[in-house]
Amino acid sequence: MTVLLPERSSAGIGMAGSSTGDDDPPVLYLLHGLTDDDTIWTRRTSIERYVAPLGLAVVMPQVARSFYTDETHGNRYWTFLSEELPEVCRSFFRLSDRREDTFVAGLSMGGYGAMKWALRQPDRFAAAASLSGALNVAHRRNHPTSPMDPAVWHTVWGDREVASADDDTVALLERAGGDLPALYVACGTEDFLHEDNTRFVETARRRGAPLTVDFSPGGHDWAYWDARIQDVLAWLPLGDR
Repeated sequence: MTVLLPERSSAGIGMAGSSTGDDDPPVLYLLHGLTDDDTIWTRRTSIERYVAPLGLAVVMPQVARSFYTDETHGNRYWTFLSEELPEVCRSFFRLSDRREDTFVAGLSMGGYGAMKWALRQPDRFAAAASLSGALNVAHRRNHPTSPMDPAVWHTVWGDREVASADDDTVALLERAGGDLPALYVACGTEDFLHEDNTRFVETARRRGAPLTVDFSPGGHDWAYWDARIQDVLAWLPLGDR
């Protein structure tokens, strides 16, 4: 994993510091996409500069091409993400464990991971954001314009059906109850995943989920994600920090 921690000093040239005081800082779990790793957000965006004045820690885990899932033929990445990662991070660093201080976001495969985590463990997060997320994986498997890579599918799910399971974000929304975190869904109108995001949003609205939507022009690229992650940071309920 790659981790950014708040600095109370503004001694860095051209950088603002934060004012976290003595409190454990809030944390954003920021998830990567299918072809990337835990370093991608720091290499393709200015995330370190964006969060510097916010007093926000950012944890970026590495999960290969797992779709944040306990793979049928591989590693237990869902267990790593949802159980091991938060515990290990809090043992290494001072991080708040309060729901109101905990957020998750991601792009593409990571947008899927963020929404799956938030919907399966809604009592953990105050807010969850997806940027160009693969939010309808069951439908995407055999989609004519952009099907799921069969090798990836076999490794992750094997012969398992995803529809209506705990790995289907649309199905998770359909049966969601209780106090959901605030949800943010952004996807470019030229993105090949726009249709999938539209279905997710329609389901969320039908279920009465707390939802913010940004379907603005853009593709599946870093110019779009660099701009939208700034919108997500402005949207997060960070209070007066």
